[in-house]
Amino acid sequence: MSNIGFARVSSSSQDLAIQLEALKIACCTDIFHGKQSGVSDENEAKLADLVRYIRKDDVVIVTKLDRLGRSLKSILATIDAIHAKSATLKTLDGVIDTSNSSPFSKATVALIGVFSQLERDLIVSRTSEGRAAAMAAGKHMGRPAKISKKDRVKIRKALDKGDSVNTQVRKYDVSRTTIIRIKNEVNTLDNKGIE
Repeated sequence: MSNIGFARVSSSSQDLAIQLEALKIACCTDIFHGKQSGVSDENEAKLADLVRYIRKDDVVIVTKLDRLGRSLKSILATIDAIHAKSATLKTLDGVIDTSNSSPFSKATVALIGVFSQLERDLIVSRTSEGRAAAMAAGKHMGRPAKISKKDRVKIRKALDKGDSVNTQVRKYDVSRTTIIRIKNEVNTLDNKGIE
């Protein structure tokens, strides 16, 4: 059984030194940490390295629970990965200790799961509301079209007159798939005489 530490900062202006010192005091035999940038993929890579490294009965130690990730979903996934290796998690601030099988400890982990689901549901709800409002206002959702409606009609007319798909690909600098999709479109614009 070993104490394995993990340190992470959420911005480049923060310093890992305080966390690293606290983890050394907690008798961590190994300490994993990424670059001092919350947006760096290195933090996630080092966390994955930690999960691969730990063994049965090891204790993963962090100063606070939010050191494990930027969202509740990622934190919960990490806790599950630690438990899958038959290891446990402990925070130095005393919030979590999964080696403790007390009802309070189990309830705390369960609450993390509840809040994680709440976070996901709120994101989905806000996204749906924003999309509905934008569509009601007549805004286009998704990526902007590479080819305008007017040009789409021109392409279909040119193809109907015998131009090749490759000619249209070169003319509009798009993929064959795009031209074939436009060729197969059923669009009311054809009937409106757009020039």
